[in-house]
Amino acid sequence: MGRKISGLVFSDLGRGASFMALAWVQQSVRERLGFSPYPATLNLRLESPEEVAAWREVKQEIAGVDLPPPDPSFCHACCFLVDIEGRQRGAVVVPEVDGYPPNKIEVIAPVRLKDELPARDGDRITIEFKV
Repeated sequence: MGRKISGLVFSDLGRGASFMALAWVQQSVRERLGFSPYPATLNLRLESPEEVAAWREVKQEIAGVDLPPPDPSFCHACCFLVDIEGRQRGAVVVPEVDGYPPNKIEVIAPVRLKDELPARDGDRITIEFKV
């Protein structure tokens, strides 16, 4: 059994969709995580200091899967495999950029999660990290 974290679904700027649509990102996720990701992310906002602390601990304790860019000018990212609501596999993508919010989690999956779960802004979603 892995570590569980819950957060609230929220809409953001759409940068995750732009990143996930890149050909090298699609190929890296297929090769390294074993699925073709839907070209968007589901954003979760961690509401409490305890949830933020748990997320920080996950990033320290669990080995992530690297998504190295083909060109050093592109954003580097790390992924963590998860089960979403106990019924959909996916991953959390962590872009390695300055100023990335510590209370934000971006989830990817082979399906559009807002349709599959279904989920709307404000809904609480639980993800379980695979150890």
